[in-house]
Amino acid sequence: MTVLVTGGAGYIGSHVVMALVDRGDQVVVFDSLSTGRRSAVPDPVPLVEGDIRDVELLEETIHAHAVGDVIHLAAQKSVPASMLAPGPTFSTNVSGTLAVLEAMTTGGVDRLVFSSSCAVYGVPDQLPIHEGSPIRPENPYGESKAQSERLIEWFERTSDLRSVRLRYFNAAGAHPGGQLGEPWQQAENLIPVVLRAAFTGEPVVVFGTDYETPDGTAVRDFVHVVDLAEAHLLALDHLAAGGDGLVLNVGTGAGASVLQVIETARRVLDRPIRVVHAPRRAGDPPAVWADSQRAASDIGWTANHDLESMIADAWRWHTGRGQMGT
Repeated sequence: MTVLVTGGAGYIGSHVVMALVDRGDQVVVFDSLSTGRRSAVPDPVPLVEGDIRDVELLEETIHAHAVGDVIHLAAQKSVPASMLAPGPTFSTNVSGTLAVLEAMTTGGVDRLVFSSSCAVYGVPDQLPIHEGSPIRPENPYGESKAQSERLIEWFERTSDLRSVRLRYFNAAGAHPGGQLGEPWQQAENLIPVVLRAAFTGEPVVVFGTDYETPDGTAVRDFVHVVDLAEAHLLALDHLAAGGDGLVLNVGTGAGASVLQVIETARRVLDRPIRVVHAPRRAGDPPAVWADSQRAASDIGWTANHDLESMIADAWRWHTGRGQMGT
């Protein structure tokens, strides 16, 4: 049986595909290539280019490649863009998830690993965040993931579908072997923005310095993309072994502030990084980090990489290419 990876040409998806291929799984990638890159898909892996909302093309892909499992990562992931224009985020993320579920139902596929987000929690009542924390998104992106999770819940209630919903915290880093990484040009996540600044000399814009955190800047839980990819494989194995559906946080369990990330990059890279301050961005919670004990107990997953290795691996990928991740 083949694993269908939607969004498999993207940053996280390509790392998941590589991990699957490395262990010998058959894989097919479905991606619109709107943000993903064809070069990120290994040569032996078929790539179906299409819109995630295209149910018919999804059904054809499932049938043509004898798909038995789906890892669904395809999504619009920009929080700022979702605040400016929520429509495209809801259309791609919610309607896209519905299309995947309908195609799986028609194709008789009943195992799903879903890429969710810690953004479903919004501003938490307490830290660390556990899976039973209230679902109160602060932005359309988080709401789109929460609505997608509810769709999955209803399909589970009304069919044989079993899923593992992985609520990611902040993915960062690159493959240590240098094959894969996150392009910088359009990146909004903090670590690639900081590394781009170290490379070009442009300043890092720090949004908000008046949060109720130790240094006044927002705190996030950064998890290495290789560790994140491993969580998908363990989730897939859990379902293949007959395991029940799960909702799991995927993070390190420790938070780092914006200024801490910048200072760590200065030390690891031995480069100056300029900073300018700006007001808070709408939709940004002050602090989030994970309680990932359930991921450890239920599928045997723990994070193995620290912040320094995320920065070093991402820098190695970009500098090794001799350009800014094009």
